[in-house]
Amino acid sequence: MAKPSLKAALLSPQRPLGEHPLLVVGSSLGTSSLLWNRAASLLGSDYDVVAWDLPGHGVSPAATEAFDVAALADAVVDLIDSIAPGGAFHYAGVSLGGATGLQLGIKHGERLKSLSVQCSGAKLGTPEAWLERAETVRSQGTPVMIQGSAQRWFAPGFMDREPELSSRLLHALRDADRFSYAYCCEALAAFDVREELGSVRVPTQVIAGAMDGVAPPSLAEEVAAGITAGGGTATAVTLEGVAHLAPAEAPAHVAGLMRSLLSWTESRGAGK
Repeated sequence: MAKPSLKAALLSPQRPLGEHPLLVVGSSLGTSSLLWNRAASLLGSDYDVVAWDLPGHGVSPAATEAFDVAALADAVVDLIDSIAPGGAFHYAGVSLGGATGLQLGIKHGERLKSLSVQCSGAKLGTPEAWLERAETVRSQGTPVMIQGSAQRWFAPGFMDREPELSSRLLHALRDADRFSYAYCCEALAAFDVREELGSVRVPTQVIAGAMDGVAPPSLAEEVAAGITAGGGTATAVTLEGVAHLAPAEAPAHVAGLMRSLLSWTESRGAGK
């Protein structure tokens, strides 16, 4: 599988990197680093927050060939090595970004200080549904996904309360490269690390939205159970009134949960 090229956006204040612990965040299919803006603003005084965008989303170039989630994880490590060579980092990701986090924990655990998997799972949906979506978007473009994504992404009432943010997130979907989006769907179709969860040794939190139809709380429980069964440390948390984009829907709650995990692992000297 080819390794896609990724680019990053700095979400914390401009300052020399390295004086604060590094927090790397990944976004969900169809969104961009915009998903993390609010949560990052709450964490940016204490952490260097760097967001990577999926291929063909946000600032990342379009993919020209197929990749899998393991290749995305490898590409994230390459990206971080261009910023902080060999450095250990905290990681948080949503949906496909969270799946990439699990793959990082399995394959690159020595680089991680902590892992926050949000609105995701060790397997998401069915291969058939993802492959069908890939074909639809390849032929019709990403705008065909806007109505369905709006229903999946946000809990009822969120778009009325936050019209600007929800509109900007849906614009990110509209602007995503259709072929890269389809490759992401195919990567999700092939993704299943349920048997490998026991190899994750980094302190992990798994956050689910109570109203998430894509990655319901049962998937978060499954991930946490799989990690702890292998001797790792993991907890699952469900957020009420939240659907599939937790950092945008409940930024203060998500940032608070993340801060607890990050400060705990920093105090233990993890990854140093």
